[in-house]
Amino acid sequence: MVKITKEAALAYHEGERPGKIEVKPTKPYRTQTDLSLAYSPGVAYPCLEIQSNPNDAYRYTDKGNLVAVISNGTAVLGLGDIGAISGKPVMEGKGLLFKIYGGIDVFDIELDEKDPEKFCETVERIAPTFGGINLEDIKAPECFYIEQRLKKTLDIPVMHDDQHGTAIISAAGLKNALEVAGKDVKTAKLVINGAGAAAISCTNLYMALGIQKENIVMLDSHGVITVDREDLNPQKAAFATNRTDIHTLQEAIKGADVFVGLSKGKVLTKDMIRSMADRPIVFALANPIPEISYEEAIESRPDVIMSTGRSDYPNQINNVIGFPYIFRGALDVHAKAINEEMKMAAVQAIADLAKQPIPDVVNEVYHINDLVFGPAYFIPKPIDPRLITEVSVAVAKAAVKSGVARTPIEDWGAYRESLKQLLGQESKFTRKLHATAVRHPQRVVFAEGEHPTMMKAAFQAMQEGICHPILLGNPDRVSRLANRLKIDLKGVEIVDMRADQEQGRRAAFAKHLAEKCERQGYTFDEAYDKMYERNYFGMSMVEHGDADAFITGLYTKYSNTIKVAKEVIGIRPGYDTFGTMHILDTQKGIFYIADTLINRHPNEKVLYDIARLSAHSVKFFNDDPVMAMISYSNFGSDTTGSPHEVHAAVQKLQADYPDLVVDGEMQVNFAMNRKLRDDKFPFTRLKGKEVNTLVFPNISSANGSYKLLQALDTDTEIIGPIQMGLKKPIHFTDFECSVRDIVNITAVAVIDAYVEKVKKGVEDSYQTMSKK
Repeated sequence: MVKITKEAALAYHEGERPGKIEVKPTKPYRTQTDLSLAYSPGVAYPCLEIQSNPNDAYRYTDKGNLVAVISNGTAVLGLGDIGAISGKPVMEGKGLLFKIYGGIDVFDIELDEKDPEKFCETVERIAPTFGGINLEDIKAPECFYIEQRLKKTLDIPVMHDDQHGTAIISAAGLKNALEVAGKDVKTAKLVINGAGAAAISCTNLYMALGIQKENIVMLDSHGVITVDREDLNPQKAAFATNRTDIHTLQEAIKGADVFVGLSKGKVLTKDMIRSMADRPIVFALANPIPEISYEEAIESRPDVIMSTGRSDYPNQINNVIGFPYIFRGALDVHAKAINEEMKMAAVQAIADLAKQPIPDVVNEVYHINDLVFGPAYFIPKPIDPRLITEVSVAVAKAAVKSGVARTPIEDWGAYRESLKQLLGQESKFTRKLHATAVRHPQRVVFAEGEHPTMMKAAFQAMQEGICHPILLGNPDRVSRLANRLKIDLKGVEIVDMRADQEQGRRAAFAKHLAEKCERQGYTFDEAYDKMYERNYFGMSMVEHGDADAFITGLYTKYSNTIKVAKEVIGIRPGYDTFGTMHILDTQKGIFYIADTLINRHPNEKVLYDIARLSAHSVKFFNDDPVMAMISYSNFGSDTTGSPHEVHAAVQKLQADYPDLVVDGEMQVNFAMNRKLRDDKFPFTRLKGKEVNTLVFPNISSANGSYKLLQALDTDTEIIGPIQMGLKKPIHFTDFECSVRDIVNITAVAVIDAYVEKVKKGVEDSYQTMSKK
């Protein structure tokens, strides 16, 4: 874990612009008309609509996506009562988390008021502004009264996250930890060290899970809370134990199944953990110093199931796993409250998510390739992108079912997809690709079947119904990897191209290749040796109809893969080359970039083919190509080198394909700026049109352009590389590809294979009719 210094933290918060959050407009504002619509006189119309129907505030304003993070600074993190203004950096930080994880806008409000009555009165007066209230860092016992009163007086969700956020996440963790330990929730003995707002709320939620009150022992700073103590407030008294024989943590923890620490660091010892029951569960949640360190806990009991509040150890109990998504679900149905049903729905969703296969983005961030449900992983990581869908949907459904939703959701599938789009996880284009592939799943060979990323992608593609996967690899190694990754290979075909039983198929593939390439000096023996290589064997499977498409590239260099593809599959008739395209799904729209990988220094003839292949591929994706041929010069201003080759290719394209919307050579800024291009070059065939297809003069410019955009704009999704111009659906990946990237390429390969089958069927029918 990186050590955070005072100097670094202050520099971060000061920066070029103080603070961590800002307000940005969401509507156009550049013209006088825009401003007149935004303010006077246009703003009067939505005001009058809201006056007639107050719920229209959700329709015409940001109320439905706006949360107030409100604090009086009386219990800030581990800093205590530092005052309202001193706590503002924390509240801004909470606003940042709401935005980046849930897409929710936040105003942080610091109230300089410790009187609970006056605090509530102030919040009640400003509440119409917001769709929800997140109370933060308010000390106990005042926080109990404040939350309960505001929940009664306001008709929007109110939640004190210090209480319920920790409760929800730790309850989900406890539910799973008990399962991992093989313990029964109804008989498990629990010790809660701490009796503040979080501890009280956590314990209530644990009881809702099934923990029995008689099995709970709670401690405060004076020791065990027992029925014979006279210094208890009503919240503590509710958990007083009848066991008056125990007074200290050391006494209370003997034989306990679970320890939950919500107190202070270094109060739990190794001997205390040794005195617990078998497979003890320890949640040391004090932050930044837990009640006992992870290392000490493991050292004291190897069978301990451990969780902390820290990100540098397994099973972090982090409120960010919950609050952005709980409010997201509540806001999206315009809920009147966050009730117990919604909290329990969040607990269940979080617990269930930990049992699902881990997405590659989590593995990348945490540098772990084999996270599986068990002692080291029973709570989702905060970075898990699925939290927004799983938790938000569960909370929204519970709000609807429990009757607190103003606007019930009709189409839950569409809602789930909208959540994915909200944070850029998935685009309409990608969903369309997947949906099309699911309608026509094909047999897809994955070359590197023993690679974790390839195996996970094949499994995910199968789960989504995109394809019927075939893994190339040694069955024993494939099975061991699958077991390590907790992947069920049922329904997955495994082909060991080196096995003796494949001898006949290798020989048939070799014979065909030797005959095809005999003029290039191939002999049968040489071809037979080649069939021990995954690319030769896998592509031959497609060539011979044993599979419909082939995915390769995680191990192999492109130069080798290109050579094999040309030999085994061959280039499509009518072309002399093939190429690759990357699709960029940006906020401005979809753009097709070629050639990104294959042809290093294309001449006029190759550029001509790349442009034709690009036009064909754009139509394949049900789009109309509007193509700019890119150069560093415009329309003949440079008559040497690559501009000349591009210029000549454009002339031939326009002559041979008068209906194709293509022009160049031109610089990228003119291609992308329609007004600039049309004003400067009114003669262009692209006049009045928005370019969506860019053909670059060489690999360096094409590859560099899409990778630069990928690096600068994290909201842009890159799909590819997509093969153009081979006779069969052979598609490439590279070592940088994630599981998601490979699944997207698989969807393209499946559609490619299906289209080829349809075309062949039409051609066969035509030939049959001709013979008749």
